[in-house]
Formats: sequence, structure tokens, C-alpha cells
Amino acid sequence: MRSKLQKVGLVVFGLIAGVMISLNFSAHADKESSTALPVEELRSFADVFNAIKRGYVEPIDDKKLITYAISGMLSNLDPHSAYLDADSFKDLQVSTQGEFGGLGIEVSMEDGFVKVVAPIDDTPAFRAGVKAGDLIVKLDETPVKGMTLADAVKRMRGKPKTQIVLTIARKGEPKPLVLTLTREKIKVQSVKAKMVEPGFGYLRISQFQEETTADVVRNLDKLYKDKDAKDGLRGLVLDLRNDPGGLLHGAVGVSAAFLPEKALVVSTDGRTEDAKRRFLASPQDYQRGKGEDPLASLPAGVKTVPMVVLVNGGSASASEIVAGALQDHKRAVVLGTRTFGKASVQTILPLSNNTAIKLTTARYYTPSGASLQAKGITPDVIVEDSATGTTHETVREADLERHLTNDKEKEKAPPLTKPVPAKSGKGDGESEAKPAVFELASKNDYQLNQAMGLLKAWRIIQQR
Repeated sequence: MRSKLQKVGLVVFGLIAGVMISLNFSAHADKESSTALPVEELRSFADVFNAIKRGYVEPIDDKKLITYAISGMLSNLDPHSAYLDADSFKDLQVSTQGEFGGLGIEVSMEDGFVKVVAPIDDTPAFRAGVKAGDLIVKLDETPVKGMTLADAVKRMRGKPKTQIVLTIARKGEPKPLVLTLTREKIKVQSVKAKMVEPGFGYLRISQFQEETTADVVRNLDKLYKDKDAKDGLRGLVLDLRNDPGGLLHGAVGVSAAFLPEKALVVSTDGRTEDAKRRFLASPQDYQRGKGEDPLASLPAGVKTVPMVVLVNGGSASASEIVAGALQDHKRAVVLGTRTFGKASVQTILPLSNNTAIKLTTARYYTPSGASLQAKGITPDVIVEDSATGTTHETVREADLERHLTNDKEKEKAPPLTKPVPAKSGKGDGESEAKPAVFELASKNDYQLNQAMGLLKAWRIIQQR
């Protein structure tokens, strides 16, 4: 028996070594270690594998053990690297096309719990009042502690019209919130637009998908053809609040819509040569495949219209790329609260059996060379959620366990908002009361109203 298990260990040893070679993990390491695998550590891995196979209280499948090992390696690197099983990989591919089943929440893992990066507009989670920074502690009656992120996402997804109960811990709330959500087919309309006032347009991007750049052009065209924009737009608000990010080329394309041709949008740097890139406002950097340039039909005034970009703690990744590029080029004024601070790039590496790994391969930098990692964008004009202050405390990248450090600035950025203290409550237990849902671009949208005031003042100054 022992001999057989030792042989299994050697097979596993060879398997891990083969995987490392096939993924080129060693090919781009330092010269001193580029040709050597960690033999002693891999022997330890084989010993642990043997011990589990021989002595664990219940029999466990070899494939499951290897999957756990791969998942553990990735989840201990940083909050955004992960192993994607066949279902998770398929969900990722589908979600970038803008349609998937579930609740409509962008999530990450922190200290064994699921944390909300941002709810997606017009989804069950958004309508129920789920907020960026919420900590999901139970799914139905099952505690989240101990689940992998993939397991938690699987439980939240399901057939439309079925229900799930989320128990949420929110900073500032005296007791957990219990929300019952009904799953539905999530079709994310990533871009929306409307005229706020005659001559002043509002453009909202909730997520960066395959068609986001083309959708931005279509919505801008509608704004410029609106009856209230006879002489073109006098001002434009680009709303990136609670936008958790998405595809890099979508962010480059949206930035290119407002920047001069060939202006630097973002640069990336990692250990491999293909991770060292400069992305410009050029079709070859934002266009997928061959075909017509989606920005070719942009209305002429888009490049010069006065702009304000709205951001908050739920603005992450690709939305920070856009806000950072427009801010650095002084193309727009950024207004709101400090952003999430995720300035890393994840690469999807497909494996066998329709699985994949999502691996952090680079950091990205704004056109000025600044890193937003664990820091976020500091708005030009700091405006909180309401006139009385921020209603809840947002969890940001710097709060996540094992987050990447900022290689430009080592110190953690100070908070730019002060949460309003929650009213003290009596008793223990869980609250069934649903939190109020904040509607973006409504008459009560304090940050949007401040942006409109800034655009109007901008015009008055220009006319003098």
C-alpha cells in the first residue's frame, strides 16, 4: 500500500512539474532560477498528497485533490487570481458578452467572506439595495466562511425566478441585514444616456464589455441628435460610479473617444515581455479583430465638450483606467470620492477540460506614470454621496487581504470620506428591513447635481 501511494506521489510530482513548464511559469523567472524547479518543495507536496490519500477520514478523489491544490495556490497570491472550473470559466466568457443568470453583483473574497465590489445597475441586487463594501456572511442558511469564491458564486447563480436569501454585514449597521432576492436573467446594458437639461448630456457606463465602445458611440450620437442639443452639447457628465471594470480594450476604447488620436491611455508592466505594453488612443489598441473602427462615426464635438467624470469607491479597474487617463490629460474634471484602487491586470490562461486560471500578470499605470494600486484615484473635486456625508463605509482594494502593494507609493492612501455613524439599535439578531435604494441620475443625485453646477460654472468662466 505504502509503495503504491509513493508511486502516486511521484505521478503528482511529475504532473505539477509538467503544469509549471507548460504554463511557462519558470521561463520568465530570474536567471538564477529559470531552469530549476523547486524540487524539495514539490517533494513536500507529494508527501502531503500521500498523507491525505492514506489517512484522511474519508476517501477523496485524486482529481478533486489536485483541483484544491491549484485553487489554493492561486487564491493565496492576491484577491484577483483564481482557478476557474468549467462552470466558472463559462460564466466568465458569457458575462463579458453582457448576459448571464444570477443576482447582478461583482464580488471578491476577503478573509473567507464574499465582499461586494459593486452591484450592477437594474439587477436584483441593485434593486434590493446591496451596496459596494457589503460583506455577505450567509447564503440561505449556509455560512459563507470556508467557501471558495467560485463556490459562493455558484450558489448565488441559478435558474431565473428562484429565490436566495443573503445575510449581509454592513459597516455602520448594528445588526446583519437579511435580503431575499429573486434570480433573473441578467442582461447588462452597459451604457445608458439621457439629457439631464437642455444641452447637458449624461452618459452612464456600468461595466466594460465587448460592445461597450460601440455602445458609447451610439449613445453619444443620440445625445447630439436630441432636440435639446440643437447647437451640440454644452457639457457632458460621464458616470463611472459603481462600475467594477471589465475588459481592458473597452476602457482604452472609451478613453480614446474623448482623447486626441494616439494619446497614451494606460501602460502595463509585469515580468513577461507581453505584460509590458503601452495602450494608445488608436484602433489597434482598442479594436478586437478586423472591421470598421467603432469610433469612426463619433460626433465632432465629443473631443472638446466640457466633461465631468463621476467616481466613487465602487469605481474599479477599467473604470479607473478611463478616469485616470482623462484626469492626467486634463480632458475632464473628476468629481466624487476616492476610487477602489485596483490597478492590476488579470490574464485568463485556459487549461484542459474547459477550465482556466485567472492570473494577475501586470500592474497598470496612468499616462503620468502613477500607480493607482491600493490607492485609487483622488478626485479633483471631492464630493460625498449627499450633503450630509457618505452614508456607508466602502471597502477598497487596500482593505483586501493579500492585495498587491503599490510599487510607486508604499503608504496606504488616507480615507477621503467620513462615514455617517449609524443610529444605535436595540436588541440582537438580524434585521429584515431593506435598505433604501439610491437611484443614480435622479433629481436627488447629489453628486450629479454638483457636477452639473460645475459644468455651468465652467461655461460662464469660458465666456468671460
